[in-house]
Amino acid sequence: MLGLHVRTVRGYVRDGRLPAVRIGKQYRIAAEDVDALTGGRTAAVRAPSPAAAPRVEVSAIVQIDGVERPAVDRLTTLVTGAAAGRPGDSARLHVQTVYDPRRNSLKIVAIGSPADTAALVGLVGSFTESEL
Repeated sequence: MLGLHVRTVRGYVRDGRLPAVRIGKQYRIAAEDVDALTGGRTAAVRAPSPAAAPRVEVSAIVQIDGVERPAVDRLTTLVTGAAAGRPGDSARLHVQTVYDPRRNSLKIVAIGSPADTAALVGLVGSFTESEL
């Protein structure tokens, strides 16, 4: 950051030209002290980082009643495969499925971007219309 050799900085600390606190084998130097030593040159280095872009996340729960185990297996494979087979640069899509055999009920929980979650819910809708 300063472009100085470590020994030079240690010498400044020893001479008292640069106030520092020793913690273990390292020195902690306040930003104001570095600015005073360099004449404020390092302020440009510490420019504030741009604000992170807003992130939108959607959670959806789909409940399907009256579904038998073979259809549950096919639908679970379809949903998890669709979530895992997306391009590497797309946002994360988290999917969980829970089947209650006593009630013949399947719940699918999807959490992700609005577009991905909507596509997954549409996929489930298409499957249930054609297969069930």
